[in-house]
Amino acid sequence: MFRHALSLAVPVSLITLLVACGNSEPVAPPPRPAMVVHPLPAGDAVDTYPGEVRARFESELAFRIGGKISKRLVDAGDRVRKDQPLAELDPEDVKLQLEAARAQVAAAEANLKLVRAERDRYHTLLERQMISRSQFDNVENQYRAGEARVKQIKAEFNVANNQAGYSVLRATQAGVISRRLGEVGQVVAAGQTVFTLAADGEREVLISLPEHAFERFRIGQAVSVELWSQPGKQFPGSIRELSPAADAQSRTFAARVTFADGKVKAELGQSARVSIKADGEVPLSVPMSALSAEKDKPFVWVVDPKSGKVVRTPVLVGAYGQERASVLQGLKEDDWVVAAGVHVLLDGQQVRPVDRDNRPVALAGKE
Repeated sequence: MFRHALSLAVPVSLITLLVACGNSEPVAPPPRPAMVVHPLPAGDAVDTYPGEVRARFESELAFRIGGKISKRLVDAGDRVRKDQPLAELDPEDVKLQLEAARAQVAAAEANLKLVRAERDRYHTLLERQMISRSQFDNVENQYRAGEARVKQIKAEFNVANNQAGYSVLRATQAGVISRRLGEVGQVVAAGQTVFTLAADGEREVLISLPEHAFERFRIGQAVSVELWSQPGKQFPGSIRELSPAADAQSRTFAARVTFADGKVKAELGQSARVSIKADGEVPLSVPMSALSAEKDKPFVWVVDPKSGKVVRTPVLVGAYGQERASVLQGLKEDDWVVAAGVHVLLDGQQVRPVDRDNRPVALAGKE
């Protein structure tokens, strides 16, 4: 009897609990997470090229004379100051040339002293009319030749003296050694590049443009630069230089992109990505997963930044790609579009915006 009464009491208590719950206010479900993205320019209207941060001014440093490198004082990546020694040549040959030039100067000056004394004697004899004028003119010409010889030899000595200084390669300005092409023991010719110096100051991005699309670009064209070290940040810039000839191996044209703000923190050698928009109006695009349709009328879900609710927004769709579709009308660049799970949403539904990594997204204007 006790067991039977207990079995009846339990269902009654459950019914009482359910009735009590039914009298309370309904609990609102929590906001559904929704992955949101901004519309992007259509892929066929924006070209993106990888690049490398370079110095605007790069100097190829070389010795002004040939010789054997005896000392290398810096390496690639080292920061140098103006006139800092970078490398030295074996000075023995230069010293011997300087000594030879100095000896020639001494010989020329001794010869000049001799012909000057000879001219003075002949001048005295000419005044006494003991020699002819032609004899004196001959000695006078020898003296003038001696003077010219001294000037010539002294000039050659100055050249040799300068070359002695050329045996030390110095930095032409402050900067960073970006490349080293010489090593101790290597014999280099005059003018052969030993170092490449990236001067301090403005930075640029070097990119390579394909041959088939080269005519689409021009000097001064606006671009957008994204540094891999600062993902998500777009820095405005422009094309400063276009190479007139293609590279012999890659068949691409080098282009240099300068930042609109010269204070952008870009270090030498950093990777960058340059986006170049096509001329004219650029359509937007959204992921294919963001599109829905009802009665052949496409629409997307746009999140209201103030209320956090989704709004059904009709759009005019253009060309379809493999992953994205062009949107010709209905969206703005700053709209937040739901990119996944659109088939379970309802108009006016509260959502919790997240990005592709499931991190909360702060919508502009949302309190």
